Amino acid sequence: QVRLVESGGGLVQAGGSLRLSCAVSGSISGIVGNMGWYRQTAGEQRELVASITTGGVTYYADSVKGRFTISRDNAKNTVYLQMNSLKPEDTATYYCNADEQRGTVTYNYWGRGTQVTVSS
Repeated sequence: QVRLVESGGGLVQAGGSLRLSCAVSGSISGIVGNMGWYRQTAGEQRELVASITTGGVTYYADSVKGRFTISRDNAKNTVYLQMNSLKPEDTATYYCNADEQRGTVTYNYWGRGTQVTVSS
Protein backbone atom coordinates (compact mmCIF):
# COMPACT_ATOMS: atom_id res chain seq x y z
CA GLN A 1 0.00 0.00 0.00
CA VAL A 2 1.29 3.44 -0.97
CA ARG A 3 1.06 6.24 1.58
CA LEU A 4 1.59 9.99 1.34
CA VAL A 5 2.57 11.59 4.62
CA GLU A 6 2.45 15.38 4.88
CA SER A 7 4.12 17.53 7.48
CA GLY A 8 4.96 21.16 8.12
CA GLY A 9 1.57 22.78 8.55
CA GLY A 10 0.76 25.08 11.41
CA LEU A 11 -0.21 28.56 12.54
CA VAL A 12 1.70 31.56 11.23
CA GLN A 13 1.17 35.31 11.10
CA ALA A 14 0.51 37.07 7.83
CA GLY A 15 3.78 37.70 6.01
CA GLY A 16 5.38 34.63 7.52
CA SER A 17 6.60 31.40 5.95
CA LEU A 18 5.98 27.69 6.20
CA ARG A 19 7.46 24.70 4.42
CA LEU A 20 5.34 21.66 3.71
CA SER A 21 6.80 18.25 3.01
CA CYS A 22 5.20 15.11 1.60
CA ALA A 23 6.92 11.76 1.47
CA VAL A 24 5.66 8.87 -0.64
CA SER A 25 6.24 5.56 1.07
CA GLY A 26 5.03 1.99 1.14
CA SER A 27 4.83 -0.58 -1.65
CA ILE A 28 6.01 1.55 -4.57
CA SER A 29 6.54 -0.78 -7.51
CA GLY A 30 6.47 1.84 -10.25
CA ILE A 31 7.84 5.32 -10.81
CA VAL A 32 6.53 8.29 -8.86
CA GLY A 33 5.46 10.76 -11.54
CA ASN A 34 3.72 14.11 -11.19
CA MET A 35 3.42 15.44 -7.65
CA GLY A 36 1.42 18.36 -6.43
CA TRP A 37 -0.20 20.29 -3.63
CA TYR A 38 -3.89 21.11 -3.43
CA ARG A 39 -5.80 23.07 -0.82
CA GLN A 40 -9.35 23.14 0.38
CA THR A 41 -11.43 25.25 2.72
CA ALA A 42 -14.80 24.35 4.19
CA GLY A 43 -17.54 24.43 1.59
CA GLU A 44 -15.15 24.97 -1.29
CA GLN A 45 -13.75 22.69 -3.96
CA ARG A 46 -10.24 21.42 -3.67
CA GLU A 47 -7.96 23.54 -5.84
CA LEU A 48 -4.55 22.90 -7.34
CA VAL A 49 -1.91 25.13 -5.79
CA ALA A 50 1.25 23.86 -7.48
CA SER A 51 2.56 20.80 -9.27
CA ILE A 52 5.86 19.46 -10.48
CA THR A 53 6.79 16.78 -13.00
CA THR A 54 9.56 14.23 -12.62
CA GLY A 55 11.72 16.47 -14.79
CA GLY A 56 11.08 19.54 -12.68
CA VAL A 57 8.52 21.38 -14.79
CA THR A 58 6.33 23.39 -12.43
CA TYR A 59 2.86 24.89 -12.43
CA TYR A 60 1.48 27.47 -10.00
CA ALA A 61 -1.97 28.84 -9.43
CA ASP A 62 -2.08 32.57 -10.11
CA SER A 63 -2.90 33.26 -6.47
CA VAL A 64 0.45 31.88 -5.26
CA LYS A 65 2.83 32.80 -8.08
CA GLY A 66 5.89 34.58 -6.77
CA ARG A 67 5.20 33.50 -3.18
CA PHE A 68 5.20 29.69 -3.22
CA THR A 69 7.88 27.37 -4.58
CA ILE A 70 7.40 23.66 -5.25
CA SER A 71 10.35 21.30 -5.42
CA ARG A 72 11.02 17.59 -5.19
CA ASP A 73 13.69 15.09 -4.31
CA ASN A 74 13.24 12.15 -6.66
CA ALA A 75 15.64 9.96 -4.71
CA LYS A 76 13.48 10.37 -1.61
CA ASN A 77 10.11 10.47 -3.42
CA THR A 78 9.42 13.67 -1.53
CA VAL A 79 7.80 16.91 -2.61
CA TYR A 80 8.08 20.25 -0.83
CA LEU A 81 6.10 23.47 -0.86
CA GLN A 82 7.88 26.56 0.40
CA MET A 83 5.27 29.18 1.22
CA ASN A 84 6.44 32.75 1.75
CA SER A 85 4.57 36.02 2.29
CA LEU A 86 1.60 34.08 3.53
CA LYS A 87 -1.80 35.74 3.54
CA PRO A 88 -4.93 34.97 5.59
CA GLU A 89 -6.58 33.74 2.39
CA ASP A 90 -3.95 30.99 2.19
CA THR A 91 -5.59 29.41 5.23
CA ALA A 92 -6.73 25.91 4.22
CA THR A 93 -6.08 22.23 4.54
CA TYR A 94 -3.25 21.37 2.17
CA TYR A 95 -3.22 17.97 0.49
CA CYS A 96 -0.36 16.22 -1.24
CA ASN A 97 -1.06 14.33 -4.44
CA ALA A 98 1.14 11.96 -6.43
CA ASP A 99 1.00 9.70 -9.45
CA GLU A 100 2.65 6.31 -9.66
CA GLN A 101 3.37 4.92 -13.11
CA ARG A 102 3.28 1.14 -13.33
CA GLY A 103 3.83 0.41 -16.99
CA THR A 104 0.87 1.88 -18.86
CA VAL A 105 -1.27 2.27 -15.75
CA THR A 106 -1.26 5.42 -13.62
CA TYR A 107 -2.29 5.25 -9.98
CA ASN A 108 -3.13 8.44 -8.09
CA TYR A 109 -2.78 8.93 -4.36
CA TRP A 110 -3.76 11.57 -1.80
CA GLY A 111 -2.35 12.45 1.56
CA ARG A 112 -4.59 13.05 4.57
CA GLY A 113 -3.93 16.77 4.64
CA THR A 114 -2.15 19.24 6.86
CA GLN A 115 -3.73 22.42 8.21
CA VAL A 116 -2.23 25.82 7.43
CA THR A 117 -3.66 28.78 9.31
CA VAL A 118 -2.51 32.33 8.61
CA SER A 119 -3.58 34.95 11.12
CA SER A 120 -3.99 38.60 10.22
